[in-house]
Amino acid sequence: MVKQSFFFVTLAAMLLVSCSVSKSARSQRNLFSGSWTLNNVSYENNSGNFKSVIFNDAEDICFEGSDWFFRDNNSTGRYTISSSSLCQGGDRFFRWSVVEPTQNYSSQLQFKFIDEKRKDISGGVGYRLNIANLTEQSMTLKSNVSVDGQPVTIVYEFSKK
Repeated sequence: MVKQSFFFVTLAAMLLVSCSVSKSARSQRNLFSGSWTLNNVSYENNSGNFKSVIFNDAEDICFEGSDWFFRDNNSTGRYTISSSSLCQGGDRFFRWSVVEPTQNYSSQLQFKFIDEKRKDISGGVGYRLNIANLTEQSMTLKSNVSVDGQPVTIVYEFSKK
């Protein structure tokens, strides 16, 4: 009986440790929490004029000025795009987390789309953006993509509301 109890306590402790979020990820989650404005979408590591559909949702110009909200206590959020002749406005809901860095990589924001009732609508497909900068007032996220076989980095610059 004592051996069984010890086994279950040890197993429970191992599960808690393996599922816990690191101090670094928790700190970044806290910084994400709140309302942000996406001020600028730009491109680096290649020359030329670029136009892209971001997150399989809308053209890059539609995201400039969009409002983003991250709730850290339940890992949900939303972004709101304003309606225009180029953009279908409205709220898009997502579930998000901070992924710990692996060797030679920065931390990443990952998210996938959900509906208003927090059900997955993306079929498990999600997005990861490298966290280039994250402070209480500003955030820069980067996404590496390929255009005609050449690398391009999409840069997203946010400011806290």
